[in-house]
This record gives sequence, structure tokens and C-alpha cells, in this order.
Amino acid sequence: MHISILTLSIGALVLPLALPVHAQSMQSMANTAAPAYITAAINDPARKADSVDKAVRMDAKQLADILAFTGVKPGDTVVELVPGSGYWTRLFSQMVKPKGTVYTIWPEEMLKYSSKSLQEWKTLAATAHYADVHALEQSAQTVTAPAKADVVFTADNYHDYHNMKGVDIAKFNKSVFDALKPGGVFIVIDHAAPAGSGTSDTDTLHRIDPAAAKKELESAGFVFAGSSSALHNPKDPLNVPVFDKSIRGHTDQFVLRFRKPS
Repeated sequence: MHISILTLSIGALVLPLALPVHAQSMQSMANTAAPAYITAAINDPARKADSVDKAVRMDAKQLADILAFTGVKPGDTVVELVPGSGYWTRLFSQMVKPKGTVYTIWPEEMLKYSSKSLQEWKTLAATAHYADVHALEQSAQTVTAPAKADVVFTADNYHDYHNMKGVDIAKFNKSVFDALKPGGVFIVIDHAAPAGSGTSDTDTLHRIDPAAAKKELESAGFVFAGSSSALHNPKDPLNVPVFDKSIRGHTDQFVLRFRKPS
């Protein structure tokens, strides 16, 4: 699915902090045009050549909404956790140009599942088009990068950190906090589990209750700074594995933003 866009509306949704994640009213900026660097990143011909669009099923508006919600902009330093096929990394690479940097972190605990993707991404990052991207291998327990980040981002992998042997999720979240500049943000996208289920479904269904993720990150010192409903799917029953053919590619996903206090 290669997306061609001239002008996109942005639906980044900033929510008040006092109410539970799913109970908060939303303020939409639906009439705001997408910045040119977002449009250019989405329309980058290299994305079609890399054949990555099939990896994530969303329409043009959803994608533009999420990219705007992250706050990534030219000149930023971005750290992406578990980049997989590089769907989001390719976008961030173009958004931060000409002076920004993207560090992709591959947890050693997951290499047995992603060694092929890592090698492919190392080859891709060696090309001139992605010269601002760097692949790092390190323990999942501690997130570190050569420079403090404006944005740390992870898509559909936060729940995986709960399943990695030897990872203390509190220490992991604190390391993300420390990897950010003051005022920097951590963007977490993941498959939603039923309200009240906590972290009980991280291994069996590969889902996590958004309220549980919010509580964990606030405990690490983050301030909840809003959410987007761009990937919300009310038809997802929430009680089937995300790889089940009945829902794969169409799960109800939450998109949360957390800020490190300045």
C-alpha cells in the first residue's frame, strides 16, 4: 500500500490527564494540514521500492495523524525500539532530515526472532538514502544511545519487553526516561487488551491493557501527555491473539504519549 498524499488533515488527540485512558474526552486538530516534511516522508519513493507498506495496514489519514502526534520534526534525534522491518524508521529518517538522526535499537533478547531483519536493516542503513539511521544492538534491560533523544518510539513491542527473560520493566522504563532530553517524549503504540487485565495477556495474546502501560510509565517519572485514537478499532474483541487471521493487521491499538519533565 503506497500512499500518495498532497494535503492531509491531522488528528493528533491531546487528552486531559485526570481520567482513565479510555474515558477521556478528545480534542481533535482535524483541520490542521500536515507539515510538508510529513507529506514528503510518506510520499518518499524509496518506501515503495522497499515494499514496506504491507507491513502496517492503515490509511493515509491514520498514518499522517500518528506521525504528527509523535512530534518528530527536522533536526530531531529519534530512538526507535525493535524496528522490525523498518516501516516507521524509514518515515522518521526522512522526517528528521537534513540534520537529524535515528537510532534503531535491537534487543539482544529478541535477536533469535529478528536476526534476519537486523541484517537486512544494517544493509539498508548503509545506503546513502538512510545515512541518518544507525542500528544498535544492546540488552533490552537498558536503552542507551550516543545522544539524548527528542523522541523514543516503539510500535507493538512494549508488551514484548514484559516477556523478555531477565527484563525488569521498571528499570527498562527508567532507562527510556534517562535516554530522553528534558521535555522529550516516549510514544507507545500497542495492541489493546481488555480493561482491567493488566499485563496478564502480554505473552498469550501479545496485548496489554493501556491503563497498565500508563501506570508503569508514570511510575518511571513520565507525565502522561495525551493519546490518539487513530488506530482504535471497536470491532476487535480484544480476547484473541493478535496473530489470529480474524484480526491480524486490524487490532485495536492504543497510541500513548508520555513526556519527560523539563
